[in-house]
Amino acid sequence: MNWTILDSAHSLLRDATAALTAADLARPTPCSQWNVTQVLQHAAGDQLAYAASITGRGGPAENPFAPSGVLTGDPADLVEPALAASAAAFATVDPAGTTPTPLPQGALPAGTAAGAAALDAAVHAWDVAAAAGRPSPLGDDLAALLLPVARAIVEPLRGYGAYAPELTSDGTGGAAAELLRYLGRDPHWVSP
Repeated sequence: MNWTILDSAHSLLRDATAALTAADLARPTPCSQWNVTQVLQHAAGDQLAYAASITGRGGPAENPFAPSGVLTGDPADLVEPALAASAAAFATVDPAGTTPTPLPQGALPAGTAAGAAALDAAVHAWDVAAAAGRPSPLGDDLAALLLPVARAIVEPLRGYGAYAPELTSDGTGGAAAELLRYLGRDPHWVSP
């Protein structure tokens, strides 16, 4: 099965990672506790967690919610295998069924699960690009597809510290800004 929403989000994270320089890796991110390296470790770990939930093997080597910030090698060497594992795992999922997830909600309808993995990849692509001072990779078309997924899964996750409280709209921006605010991110955030 080709999950277009997941493929699109994976491309965003892949491209945002490829654009990074060595100087970018220690920059602060919209995830106030983490730098770029830690966000990449978290994002890769999350994709591996989705893959492991589906396949029963190959989970993250470290806790995605306690990233070490120590990166040996190129950032793409961390991110690419995780994206490939996630895509391969989701390719085995029946779109009409349910599939296990690493989320507290457990098994979800397949489309929601793929959307949740896509949401994670896309928002962290935005985090990394924003931290590096690059334009947002998250477009309104993809954000409009991710927003219903976010509304379906995020509220219980806020209790686990996975997302900050929703920000009030300032009336600017399209679906991407709406999605970012819903996830507790300021769409106008710039690296200090």
